[in-house]
Amino acid sequence: MRSVSNMWAIVLAGGDGSRLREITTTAAGEVIPKQFCSLQRKTCLLEDALKRAQAVAIPQHICSVVAEQHRRWWSSALKNLPDQNIFVEPKNRGTAHGILLALLQIDRRASNSVVVLLPADHYLADEITMARSLRTAANLAADNQGLVYLLGAEPDHPDQELGYIVPSERCRDAAAGVVRFVEKPTKEKAHALIREGGLWNTFILAGSVRALLNLFEGHFMSTMKAMRHALHPAQSESVGRVALELLFADLESQDFSRDILERHEQMLQVLRVPSCGWTDLGTPKRVEETVRSFARVRSPVNTRHSATGALYLDLASSQRHMRLTQAS
Repeated sequence: MRSVSNMWAIVLAGGDGSRLREITTTAAGEVIPKQFCSLQRKTCLLEDALKRAQAVAIPQHICSVVAEQHRRWWSSALKNLPDQNIFVEPKNRGTAHGILLALLQIDRRASNSVVVLLPADHYLADEITMARSLRTAANLAADNQGLVYLLGAEPDHPDQELGYIVPSERCRDAAAGVVRFVEKPTKEKAHALIREGGLWNTFILAGSVRALLNLFEGHFMSTMKAMRHALHPAQSESVGRVALELLFADLESQDFSRDILERHEQMLQVLRVPSCGWTDLGTPKRVEETVRSFARVRSPVNTRHSATGALYLDLASSQRHMRLTQAS
């Protein structure tokens, strides 16, 4: 592992989790974003991701992007992060803007660093295998600062609801170029992609701050300029906050994978992650499949947030309840 003093991690936790509404809606009708739910653990998925980030970054270099409207949930989950490492979006405007917000602030503090991006709402059966892949990607990004390295999970079945990365060649232990991205293929197309060497897009990646910011040049230049102005340290905190609120109020939602990565294949490399039980828990079906895969069924655990007294909603318990309700 290259010097950890130069490595940073950003955990992306600003999403609304709308695809899982049917199992993340409480009895009171409140929808809890997936990253603030648990999966038969005492910790929520966001906390699990923060721990995952420790494979590549020291605690002082672990950050998270969150949305202001979710403060009641993330304030406790992020209690151990320094305040300056919590990047709050006034509104959720998609992953592209959340990532840009974080990168610009890290650029001001550590412009020569390497950054690993991690979603906050995934599950892994084998954290050790993923940790090795995270370190490999971070090291490659440190050695090749003009490239961005994506992690692609080795598929074990043709999932039609996931995105695929097609590499330029089959490499088991080395990175390869990216030929194209394919989103939610038909079953037949998914089979063909796997035969071609396609990998599931985990949305986990590593790159230097400069390489990642270069992805935003062109289409996002005006937004970058306005966001830098709002974040400028010469401004008072209140003035900067208002400027950021006004900026986000006018932004259209932009997806980092679709609107950024898919336009810059020439700057990307993909690294195969061996089978590690990765899932994005993106649909009720995938939550059910994950719960069924547990070697030993554990009783759902609802753990109180130390600060708010709120409960973590357990996805496994909610999924079982939904299945029973549908069957009755």
